[in-house]
Amino acid sequence: MPRRYRTQTEPAAFPLLPATALRSALRQGYTRADLQSDLLAGIVVGIVALPLSMALAVASGVAPQYGLYTAIIAGSVIAALGGSMVQVSGPTAAFVVLLAPISARFGLGGLVMATLMAGAILMLMGILRLGGLIQFVPYPVTTGFTTGIAVVIATLQLKDFLGLTVAHLPEHYLERAAALARALPTARWQDLAVGAFTLAILLLWPRITRKVPAPLVALAVAGVAAFFLAQWLPGFEVATIRSRFSYTDGGQIFRGIPQLPPLPVLPWNLPGPDGRPLGLSLGLLRDLAPPAFAIALLGAIESLLSAVVADGMTGGSHDPDAELMAQGTGNLIAPFFGGIAATGALARTATNVRSGARSPLAAIFHAAFVLVAVLALAPVLGYLPMASLAALLLVVAWNMSEVKHFAHAMRVAPKSDVLVLLTCFTLTVVFDMVISVTVGVMLAALLFMRRMAEVSGVRLVDQHPLLAGLPKSVLVYEVAGPLFFGAAQKAMSALHRVPTGIKVVLLDLSSVPAMDATGLVSLETAVERLEALGVSVVLAGVQSQPLRVLAKSGLSRRSEHVEVYQKMERAVAAARQRVEPRPKVPF
Repeated sequence: MPRRYRTQTEPAAFPLLPATALRSALRQGYTRADLQSDLLAGIVVGIVALPLSMALAVASGVAPQYGLYTAIIAGSVIAALGGSMVQVSGPTAAFVVLLAPISARFGLGGLVMATLMAGAILMLMGILRLGGLIQFVPYPVTTGFTTGIAVVIATLQLKDFLGLTVAHLPEHYLERAAALARALPTARWQDLAVGAFTLAILLLWPRITRKVPAPLVALAVAGVAAFFLAQWLPGFEVATIRSRFSYTDGGQIFRGIPQLPPLPVLPWNLPGPDGRPLGLSLGLLRDLAPPAFAIALLGAIESLLSAVVADGMTGGSHDPDAELMAQGTGNLIAPFFGGIAATGALARTATNVRSGARSPLAAIFHAAFVLVAVLALAPVLGYLPMASLAALLLVVAWNMSEVKHFAHAMRVAPKSDVLVLLTCFTLTVVFDMVISVTVGVMLAALLFMRRMAEVSGVRLVDQHPLLAGLPKSVLVYEVAGPLFFGAAQKAMSALHRVPTGIKVVLLDLSSVPAMDATGLVSLETAVERLEALGVSVVLAGVQSQPLRVLAKSGLSRRSEHVEVYQKMERAVAAARQRVEPRPKVPF
């Protein structure tokens, strides 16, 4: 019997080596049963991705077909080249808060250009092997900005869910919320009824069965119901993809979604905010650099966190650097077909796993299914109500909000972590994710340094088996914790004064796992001060990393009053020798 899930057996030997996961799957032996499982999983995920990709594109401020193109191109490229066995990539809800302001300011052309630049940044991150660093983003930071993004997404869906008439949505959240509040009297009961009906099915259907995806049932039933009600009930009319969006083909304007595959296009030739081709200039690249960096950062965090969750579900492993390279490649190629930013999608990945995916081919099949749906069903998709797509994104926002985790962290986390959590949440909602993550990581780092400084220090040791019989002119201090820039000054301050009559200070560094430049300078300063008092210094129990730092500094070579030892026994003997030198034996 084939394995339920395939696992990646080895990481990429070089970050530029593509398709780590796919090659590993084929190397293990790919059977007909594996193909059937991947094909079925791909179809199920494709059914989920089809309406979601359109909804996310609309929420990002562009026509729905560009979300479909992203799922097709980026979804297949990233799966083929990536380092995760079962991850599915495409447009995600987390990107909405970043992409919507870009599209409002720079148009579709600016959005795909920012995606192109983000792809290059992601590739660079993979080449530099930065994939493993994402794990150092603190949990309060990721939870804070994820919950903040969910609040922003949910708020933005009120326009279509309620059928509000809003002339212009401002760029920032507080102004947007105010504009939506002012537009509440324009709400239409028809859109609200369709949206509420869709939302009810989305919430209730999983309790009946999970074999058929809830979005398929909810949007299909709501679309059919809205169509027939518009025919039978006078005055009943709801906004649909067909009524909201149009495209040009052969000089003629058509309603809805083009029944065409993604076609090659130069990103800078796509329309800007004024509807004319955007063009390419150094000033444009300069203006798009900050949002492109934000897209790359969020894409890296989201994709690698999704891959970690997938590993937990399957018991497998992923190559983070290969995954970053694949994400970068996908975001580089997709803009040349009209695609917007893509990253690992946690919900679609989890659906992929639950549907029995065994290799990256499942994600490739999902992209193929979306392509077939566009070619065969584009006219039908145009009748999907906008309120139904808004209801789908409301469910997505609720699922990504992690309300339970947020509330749990508020109750049990240390006050410093709660501060980071609330700061990231507030900054994400009021400003944007870039400021939130930057401030959150910096604040978490500062609080971590303070915490480490509290546990690091120097204490006088008078009880130790190896210290028995040492002369009173030898003092032994134990240094605890890493000597880094956040704790070194505090730790070494205990050595500023020593009692009179002391000839040797023995520093036990066996509990110091690491030392940076600041720690070295603080140690050298303390040693120089002791030397000025005529006190020799013996460093004992030095671990490998601090030993390398001390060796490069040449501390023991520069001064005859300093000795460095890895073994405590030898250090104690050296200290004793300095106080009680052995008499020379004449020949």
